Order: sequence, then structure tokens, then C-alpha cells
Amino acid sequence: MTAPSYDGIDARTLQPPPVDALLLVSFGGPEGPDDVLPFMQNVTRGRGIPQARLEEVSRHYLDVFGGVSPINAQARALKAALEAELAARGPDLPVYWGHRNWHPVLVDALQQMRDDGRQHALAVVTSAFPSYSGCRQYREDWWRARSEVPGAPLVSKLRHYWAEEGFLAPMARNVAATSPSGLARLVFTAHSIPTVMADSSGPEGGAYVAALREAAAGVVARLGGSWDWDLVFQSRSGPPQVPWLEPDVGDHLLALHEAGVREAVMVPIGFTSDHVEVLYDLDHQAQQQVSHLDGFVAKRAATVGTDPQFVAMLRDLVVERLEGPELPSHGALATHDRCPVGCCPPPPRR
Repeated sequence: MTAPSYDGIDARTLQPPPVDALLLVSFGGPEGPDDVLPFMQNVTRGRGIPQARLEEVSRHYLDVFGGVSPINAQARALKAALEAELAARGPDLPVYWGHRNWHPVLVDALQQMRDDGRQHALAVVTSAFPSYSGCRQYREDWWRARSEVPGAPLVSKLRHYWAEEGFLAPMARNVAATSPSGLARLVFTAHSIPTVMADSSGPEGGAYVAALREAAAGVVARLGGSWDWDLVFQSRSGPPQVPWLEPDVGDHLLALHEAGVREAVMVPIGFTSDHVEVLYDLDHQAQQQVSHLDGFVAKRAATVGTDPQFVAMLRDLVVERLEGPELPSHGALATHDRCPVGCCPPPPRR
């Protein structure tokens, strides 16, 4: 099949059909040992990931998680929570579910929606921040899937929600629960991406890091008091010769200890659920890096998951889109209803 053109990905019809469904879109993950290699091949296809890194991450799934990613169960839980919220408060919309990289894949979800007579779905993406991999790549994926499903419904993405109270307040509560004393150094973490991708993200460029910093500051503000904090990165997966965002979370924890800090709380601000990259990279790998340090304690705050305030916020964004016109800005960096043309372009292929 000829690869689909993305020339029209930044444009939608000015008079779309009425919204009649929600589509929950997540990353996806293996659900058994036999799924691990095919899943990894799906994720890394065309990205030039070193074979050694591919084998290392595969071992994470097999050795630590038995070949089962927790992200699928977390997506099911979020879908159920969204359905319950819509049943309680409206609007009356069915919730479908599709993954980028594993079953149920987006093609299957779109086929089901088409067969059910759905014409226009709002996509709820489990990625809060602007970047190619966190936004545009999702849109490319369902654009590609629509090209494979004749009569597929239109899919429109809900705006980014990193600046919303329903995201920041649960994160702040999770931090407070992890460090009741309020004396810990906060280490906000997010997925590292190539610096060339970070520099081009968002309509003004550099929106990914800027939004992460604003979100981290928003969490700290909701905690009150005086908290020292840093923004670091994790889960690098690219070729070593390609510059990626730094510092790495493990290296930073070591540096904090060297500077005299004795308690740190890792805050996975860049993630919405406790999936593999949180559980392995923070709870396992980062903890191993600091386990030999005398008198140093590193903890990890929970992600928002299915926090009721977070779920209610997602529902409110749906209502916002249904009841008002599309807006070019919602008052925060890169939170708009319609992505600008050329927003978050893909990094150059090597």
C-alpha cells in the first residue's frame, strides 16, 4: 500500500459532522512474552534505534514485567473512568479505544466506529505535552489508519491539558503525599527527546521544554511553601551520537547527593500513568543508581492515572469543544483546538 500523504494533516473541514464519539488513544504495550519483540519492532520501525538498546528494553519487559506492559490495564481503567464520568454528567458519547503500537490498534478502532455509524470522534490522548512524539505522531497515526479504513470517521484531537487544574492539582497532591515534610528536593522528570525535535516543537519552537517548566512551576505553586525543584529527563532511546535533552534523572540524583541534598522526590510530570517507563526507569533503574549512597533517600510521586479530578477535566474539555468554537489559544503555551500548520514537525530521518 502506498504510504499516506500528510499534506492535509493540519487541516480539517470547516464544517465537520457533529461529534458522536470519543476515541481514547494510548501508546500500547505487550500483553505477554510473545508480544514483546513484535511490539518493539512496531515502536522502533524506521528510527535507527541501536540493536543493543532494543534488546535491553525487551529484557525490561521480560525480566521485570513478565512480558506484560501495565499501560494496557491503565488504558482500560481510564476508559472505564471516562465512561462512568460521561454516564454521570454527560454528554452521552460512546468511548472507543485504540493504541498506536499494539492491539487494539487504531485501524480496528476506526473500523468499529465506522461500522457503528460514527462520523466524528474527539481523540483523548494520554500525552499532555506538545512535541512530535507526544502530539503530531498520534495525529499521523490515526491519519494513516483512516487511509486504511474506507468511510472512517473524522478524528479531531482534544487540546493539550498540561496547564489545567485537573492535571496540576492531582500531581501536587501526589507530591505532598510522597513528602509530607515538604523538605525534599523535587525532581520533575519527562521523556527525553532529540534536541532538534525539542527545538522545533510547538508553534513558537521549544514548546515541549517550556510547557514542562510551566507545569512543574504550577505544581510547586499549588504545594505552597518553598520547594526547590529541577527539570530532568529519562528514557533516552536514540543513537548515542544524536544529542538528546539532558540531564538524565539518575545522573542528576547523583549530583544532588554530591551537593548535599539528602531527600529527593521524582515527579513524573511528563507521564499520565505509572507505565513501564515510570516503573522501570524511575522505580528500578534510578533507584539502583543511588542505592549505594549513604543517607540519601529518593522517592517517586504517583502520576495522575484515573484521579477523579483528572477524569472530570477530560470530560470538561469534551464539553468545551462541543459547546464553543475552536480557539487558537486557551491562554497557555501550545494549548489550542486546531494545531497550526507545520506544528511539531518530525525530526529528520537519518
